Parts: sequence; structure tokens; C-alpha cells
Amino acid sequence: MKVYDAASIRNVAVVGHGGSGKTQLVSALLFDAGMVNRLGKVDEGNTVTDYDEEEISRKHTLSASLAYAEWDKTKINLIDTPGFGNFFSDARAAIQVADGALIVVDAVAGVEVQTEKAWAGCEEQQLPRLIVVNRVDRERASLERTLESLRLTLNRTIIPIQLPIGEEKHFTGVVDLVTMKAFTSPGDGSAKFTEGAVPADMVDAATAAREALIEMVAEADEALMEKFFEAGTLTQDELIKGLATAARAAKIYPLVCTSGLANIGGQPLMDAILAYLPCPADRPFNAVANGETVSRSADEKAPYAAFVWKTVADQFAGRITMFRVYQGCLKADSAVTNATQGTQERLGHLIALQGKTPTNVPELKAGDIGAVAKLKDTRTNDTIADKGAGIAFAKLAFPAPVLSYAIEPKSRGDEDKISTAMHRLEEEDPTIKYHRDPQTHELLLAGQGQMHIEVTVAKLKRRFGVEVLLKPPRIPYRETITARVEAHGRHKKQTGGHGQFGDCKIKMEPLPRGSDFEFVDDIFGGAIPRQFVPAVEKGIQESRLRGYLAGYPVVDFRVTVYDGSYHDVDSNELSFKTAGWLAFKDGMSRAKPTLLEPIMNVEIYAPGDNAGDLMGDLNGRRGRISGMEARGSTTVIKAQVPMSEMLTYEQHLTSVTGGRGSYYMEYSHYDEVPSHLQTKIIAAHKAGAGQVAEEIA
Repeated sequence: MKVYDAASIRNVAVVGHGGSGKTQLVSALLFDAGMVNRLGKVDEGNTVTDYDEEEISRKHTLSASLAYAEWDKTKINLIDTPGFGNFFSDARAAIQVADGALIVVDAVAGVEVQTEKAWAGCEEQQLPRLIVVNRVDRERASLERTLESLRLTLNRTIIPIQLPIGEEKHFTGVVDLVTMKAFTSPGDGSAKFTEGAVPADMVDAATAAREALIEMVAEADEALMEKFFEAGTLTQDELIKGLATAARAAKIYPLVCTSGLANIGGQPLMDAILAYLPCPADRPFNAVANGETVSRSADEKAPYAAFVWKTVADQFAGRITMFRVYQGCLKADSAVTNATQGTQERLGHLIALQGKTPTNVPELKAGDIGAVAKLKDTRTNDTIADKGAGIAFAKLAFPAPVLSYAIEPKSRGDEDKISTAMHRLEEEDPTIKYHRDPQTHELLLAGQGQMHIEVTVAKLKRRFGVEVLLKPPRIPYRETITARVEAHGRHKKQTGGHGQFGDCKIKMEPLPRGSDFEFVDDIFGGAIPRQFVPAVEKGIQESRLRGYLAGYPVVDFRVTVYDGSYHDVDSNELSFKTAGWLAFKDGMSRAKPTLLEPIMNVEIYAPGDNAGDLMGDLNGRRGRISGMEARGSTTVIKAQVPMSEMLTYEQHLTSVTGGRGSYYMEYSHYDEVPSHLQTKIIAAHKAGAGQVAEEIA
């Protein structure tokens, strides 16, 4: 395969809400570029980028996937990303390593919840964007309504550079407002398209839309604005250059129209990617050198530096590591340094990925994205860099899990297999966590939501042959104190030889929410020898993590150890650790402990007709509604709801809206559980603890 330099590469993240047609659109682009010999379809399970069995069966992208199209002597790296909230961390990773984005919007639904999340992610990275209004051939599709939704919700400088020729089932092509030419397709999925004149019945509309485009391009540049005021318009050359400059600077967001399924608008879209999204050579990148952020360019002659943005656990090829080369050049069969781990790695074959299909490449130059198999120590978020580069890259921030299930193997003896398989899956998806609860001894699987956990369980079965049973979700409650107290812990035990003696006095006081735990050493005059103070802290730490009321970690409080006593012979670390535990227990008995529960920010997107029913239901779930707004025919309801009340919400929303509603949920804060519910939670814990004790006995 040909090796490309930075000027001949486009790195594009394809992002948007689930169901907007991203994967189908990528499939059409690959087909139009001649990378595949047939148009893959999501419904038939044969697209390039949705190759995982779980993705094929669910007909939804669940993990970011890499493909490339060679178009007009340029390599377009396309990163197809998930559009559901549970898996959105992969879209964020793609945005971080891309130089531009396609924001794909459904021509019927308009802006949806993940559209806004994708836009916000691009804003953080100051990423140039093309807006792709997709599925224009659907019933009730409307560019006018979608454009209104985009400008109202995202940005007023979103401007069409194309108009659709027909809408709904009559959509046959696009009019390019820059060249004032029409590009039509037969709509049968073939890669054929015809270039011609603007249809007579569209000349007036196209002329007016072109004038609006010229005016917006002029507004983005002072020199062009002066020329516009003098001449009343811009020349063709000024329009082309001005639009490209403004789009690459993220001052204007060009909009195009497509249908991935009918394969309409794909070739003009790839032309737009080349014209309006920057190449790596045009976009400096940020890195960290000596603790400070520095700006560098994609110089292929500089010492090599690359960033690992994704890892895939392949059951046949082993670990596949995806990375972007930011500077220098990586060569196949060479030794490199993992600057994050401080280890050496041997690169085998460097590969360009077309979905799951690898193609060997001799080298990858600055700006390119590729992969390598079977690295030993390298993981997601690692920097691969020559010592001479002297830089590292900011790590991707992955959200903490919001929901836990207890799992148990269907077959005895499968626990070791579960552990091995989960370790592989955690490498692939850092947003899942797997551990054993020290209190209940249950195996816990935590993730971003119910669908996320179900997909992980399905992967365990399909890839690793491990079947597990899911038990009801565990809510990550916390405990805290509400009163300031002084407490005393004294451990004294006399045995045949040396005894045990530890004695400490502590103060416990509440801290603001989110403060976790603080330990202060306020010992003066040697009341407790310096070497034993950490043991007191360790005893308190272990005790607080086991909980007091219902077995949940105690948080948001400060412990100050201020006095105590010791014995020259009998005192040791174990004695003071036990004293710390006793002091904690004594303090908790009088510090008015209470339970805290996670509160979620919830956004619900549903038809306006269902808003009343949904708001009433949220009130019944102890939700606090913070706002409601209409966006076309869709109503957005924003609320804060306890996590425990949202466990069955997906089924309820589907039932009420007939499947037309969607919601997004993320952690907000912890708040106190109402007293009548605390009583039930504590009683359930005591009953469960008794059962566990019987099983252990």
C-alpha cells in the first residue's frame, strides 16, 4: 500500500446520534472510492466498520472502527463512532485524534442528544466540522427544518453549500452552490453519478442560497467583507478560498446532503472533505513537554511521537493497538520506546485497517493513523516516542462507571476464565470495571448503563466462551456523617508473651460533598510515636471502606488524630491499626451517619405529545425537573433523578413513546437518601450480611 505524507491525509471522525446513518454513510464512501466492490448495508450485516458480531446483531455501532478511502490522491482516514451515550467515550477518543469531523444528522429527527454531545466534544478540541444531513430520502425528511434545528441548537454559522434535488423518495442528487452544478445519482446504490446544470425549477432557490453563502464567507474575513461591500459579491476564486479558510478555521460549518443507503451525495462529500477539512500539516497539535503544553507540527523528519487512542481485544490476532503518528515516522519491524511505561516494544507489521481487514504498510508518516498487533506492554493512552522527541500527549478522560451488576458464572470453575476475559475487555474499553466486592464477595461488573453491561456480557460469551448470570444492579450508595464528634479507640490485649496496646483519640467532622476523605496528624509531644500514626490512618481507611450503616464506603469527612498513649513494649502497628478501627466505630455511632445516593443528570428527547406523561412519571421517580424546551416536534426534558429510580426507565420510555423517545444520563452528584428509604436499604444490607455470614460459615 502507498505511504502518504501529512499534506495528503485527512483524519475524519464520523460522529452523531445513534441511528443517523453514520456506518451506512461510511460504507457508501468506501464503495464510491473503490475500496470495496459492493455497497455494504447495516441491515444485511456486511458493512466494513460494523464487523463485531454484537454490532451486526444489534444493527448499531458499539465501538469506534477505522477505515480509509483513497480519493483524488489523498488518503481519508474515517473513524466510524458509536452514537449511543453508553459508548460515547469512543467518539470522544476519535475526536481527539482527528483533524476534522463529520457531524451526521438525520434529516427527519434533526439535532438529537448525542448530536449535541458530539458538537461539544468538537468544540473542546476546536475541530473543523462538516455537517452531513443524511437520510434525505426518508419520509418526512426536510432540510429546512433540520437547518433550523442545527442553527438554533448548535451554531448560526452552519451554512448549506449544497441543496438537495428533491426530498423524501424524490431525492436524486445535490446542487453544489460553489460551482453551481448539479450532481445526480440513479439512487439504486451504484457508484454512478452525473454532473449537469442546475435544474430549471431550482435556479432561483440555488441563487438565493449561494448569495447567503457568499455573505457568510465575507463576514468571516475583514478583507473579504470590504470587497463584498464594494462589489456586492465575491469572485469565484475569493469564494472558494474564503470558504476553505473559514471552514478550516472552524468559523463556518459547511452543510451537505446525502443518503448513505441510496448512495447519493457520497462523491461530492469526499470532495468537500478534501476542500474544507484541514490536513495534519495545516493543523498544529498540542503535546506536553516538561509539564507545559507546547504546540508542534506534523514534521516527518522530527523524532517519532505517536499516541495510542484505542485497543481492540481480537480473539485471533490478540491485542490490536491503534495509534496516530503526530510527528516523525514509524517503520515496520523496528524497536520503539513506550514513553509512558518506560519500556521498549518491537513493532511487527504496521497495518492500515479497513474495518477488521489489515493491509501491511512499510511505514506510517506524521499525521497518519494506523495499527499494530501484539504489543506487550502498550495500552490505550500511552505515548510511543523517541527520547529525542521529549513530548507526551494528554490522556483521554474516560467516564467513571455509573451502574453495577453482580455476575456469576453459569459453570463452576469459570471464575478464572471470567477474570482473564474481563482483563482483555477492560483493555479494549476503559469505561468498564470488574472487581470483587470485599463485603459480599460478589463479582461486580460496572459500566455506563444497562445496554453497555449487556453488550459486555455478550462479548464474554461470543469471544471467550464464558457465560454469566446477571443479578439486579447494585446502586453505588455512600455513607457520610452529619455531626462533629470526638472519639476514642483503645486496644489492649494481654497474651503469654508481649501484649498488644494501642490508644488513640480522634476528631471526626463532615466535609462538603465530593471531598471524599482527609486524615490529619495533629499529634504533639510524642503521645503516639510517629511510626504508628500511619497505622491509625490505615485502620480508619479500611473501616470506612467497609461502611458502617449498610456496607457502603464512608465519604466526605475529616479525621484528625490529636492524642493517645502507647506502651514501650506492647505497642506495635497492628495495635494502633486496631485502635484506629475502634475509634472510627465509636465516632460513627454518635456522628449521625446517613446514606447518600447518586443523582443523575437526565435529558429526555420525546414527541411533544408525550411530555405530560413523562414529566408526571419523573415526579413519581423523585425527579426534579429543571427545564423543558421544544425543538420542532421534539420536546427536551431536563431533570435530576436518583440513579435507583432510573433502572427501569428505558423500558418505560419505549412503552410511552412507542419507541420514538431517547434519553441520556450522566452522573451529577450525591445527595441524602430520604429516611424511609434508608431504613429499607439498611435492613436489606443486614439481611444480606447475615446470609453471607451463613454461607462463609
